[in-house]
Amino acid sequence: MTNDRKVILVTGGSRGIGRAVCEAAAANGYAVVFNYRSDAAAAESLRAAIEDAGGTALAVQADIAEPGALEALFAAVDQRFGRLDALVNNAGITGRASPFMDSEPETIERVMRVNVLALFEACRAGIARMALSRGGRGGSIVNLSSGAAQTGSPNTYVWYGASKAAVDAFSKGLATELAGDGIRVNVVAPGITDTDIHTTGGRTLDREQLARAIPMGRMGTPAEVASAILFLISEAASYITGANLRVGGGR
Repeated sequence: MTNDRKVILVTGGSRGIGRAVCEAAAANGYAVVFNYRSDAAAAESLRAAIEDAGGTALAVQADIAEPGALEALFAAVDQRFGRLDALVNNAGITGRASPFMDSEPETIERVMRVNVLALFEACRAGIARMALSRGGRGGSIVNLSSGAAQTGSPNTYVWYGASKAAVDAFSKGLATELAGDGIRVNVVAPGITDTDIHTTGGRTLDREQLARAIPMGRMGTPAEVASAILFLISEAASYITGANLRVGGGR
């Protein structure tokens, strides 16, 4: 393929918000690379859907919490496309919901590895490819946070809230560091969104109960969050860096 098509990498792209970002990016002309941890069927269905619609997609199996996985993921981008223009750090986990004292240290460690440390290293790899000072063309990074960074998620997963607060602080500082190097860094903080992240964490509230907590009276959709992310990586947001955009229906 020609090298004039912009390339986006989305971590955790096979389902939920990540999948919606991949679909929206492909519709906007990006070549899409995404990783998945274990659901090969979901990854293949997304790759096929994008390519059947005339786009370009590459799915890479990689558990980003494991040593060497991110290096292999970015190497696949280099080999296939030889460029990177946007990075969306979407991959994230909560662990099982519980009060803090009922949690397991192993759960907290894995949440921090996926949500914080792997995100840091993905940013490092993305910067190495996009920064003007390193021979790149510039680009954009969007990190996914959560309203839990503000509420703390008491009695469910305070460690998840802490991990997202770390993402907020890191992204703010990184945006300032990179402002003169051609890379914009922003955060999107979804509210309660219609994905499986909370149900897989064991929360028992049903959809109607969740909706009652939101001023707009409903959960958000992955596509609505994806629209905010696509805006932030677009030229329409060319003067925006260090922003934290809440997409939460007023909550």
